[in-house]
Amino acid sequence: MQQALPDTPLDIIGDIHGELGALQSLLSNLGYDQNGRHPRGRKLVFVGDLFDRGPDSPAVLEVVRRIVEEDNGQVVLGNHELNLLRGERKDGSDWFWDESLSHDKKYKPFKRLDAEHRDQLLRFLSHLPIVLEREDLRIVHAAWHEPSLSRLLSAADRRLTELFDEWDKEIDSNLAATGLLPKSQEEKEAWKHALHDPAQEVPLLTYTGLCEAHRQMDNPVRVLTSGMERLAQEPFYSSGKWRFADRVKWWEEYAEKTPVVIGHYWRQFKPVDRKALGKGDPNLFTAVDPTHWHGALGNVFCVDYSVGGRFQERGAGKVPGTTTKLAALQWPERTLVLDTGERMVTGGYGEAC
Repeated sequence: MQQALPDTPLDIIGDIHGELGALQSLLSNLGYDQNGRHPRGRKLVFVGDLFDRGPDSPAVLEVVRRIVEEDNGQVVLGNHELNLLRGERKDGSDWFWDESLSHDKKYKPFKRLDAEHRDQLLRFLSHLPIVLEREDLRIVHAAWHEPSLSRLLSAADRRLTELFDEWDKEIDSNLAATGLLPKSQEEKEAWKHALHDPAQEVPLLTYTGLCEAHRQMDNPVRVLTSGMERLAQEPFYSSGKWRFADRVKWWEEYAEKTPVVIGHYWRQFKPVDRKALGKGDPNLFTAVDPTHWHGALGNVFCVDYSVGGRFQERGAGKVPGTTTKLAALQWPERTLVLDTGERMVTGGYGEAC
């Protein structure tokens, strides 16, 4: 669940989402060979969400698995890896399940994983840590939250998926005991005709939003891999349904000196139509320069630059990468390198927001 980072310079790569071409270009621009070897001894770190949505998730996984097995890189578990381990059919995952899922038609064409390789892939994913750490740096997919991490590490001898399911059952039991769950069920029954229709006007379902927030915040695995949430001020449509809990800018409350690098949050260099990408929730980086560190102490950096949205660029007849990028943050240099070869110095490090 927790591993140490090597004492070498690092190149920390954001969410890849099956974009093989972008990964190959970025590795080349960073100076790595096909096995992840670097002439100056640098090491790779991947922040999770290696697959789903892109045209070749199987090949991306093969590249990353080879790098890890050659001891040239590490990966933290993201929410998409967790979904696969739990057997959940999520948006963009039909490359693995091969069930002709209707909501994945927009991602075609994409390579599918041979059925005989599924168990091998799941074994690889099951050994990924949730956090990587050394004295000067922390890496997690979505949120560094000490209470969740402490609770998770206290059960380090348990299988992650078993813990996840056990905590989920405990949460639902508590929600039922407090009366929140039956009230949420009443709300959803009354609005069941509209919950998956973006054209409908749905009010804020308060009890449903409170249940969503509790399910997120009371499960440590969810917090670390998909962030912190609270009751929304207004409903929004995202990833195929109306939602009633907002993501929290947890970095604005992060008061520890050790820097944290994350992915997950679909940062952008240029304004994009987030709704076209299936992201109807507020952009958490509206007031943050795309190359700047953020947070209360200016020591958190999101290195996800929305490469998972390249399917939408292809569908619109645009050159892939017009508005989306795959990026690597170089540490300790704090330099950002893009799949296009562009390099830029990040700003705002250590500046309180």
